[in-house]
Amino acid sequence: MGFGSYDESDQGDQQIDMNDGDEAVDADGGAHDGSVEFDNGASNDELLDRLQDIKGD
Repeated sequence: MGFGSYDESDQGDQQIDMNDGDEAVDADGGAHDGSVEFDNGASNDELLDRLQDIKGD
């Protein structure tokens, strides 16, 4: 079978049992209960001035 060829026999039975806990996706596995702080060293006024400069460009 060449590249890009389609063969229905390759499709077979591709049903996934969503009740199988071993292979299920843990949608809440990346939950984070902490906090994040970021300080770039600029005041709010400096940031607003910079934003106005960017919008003016």
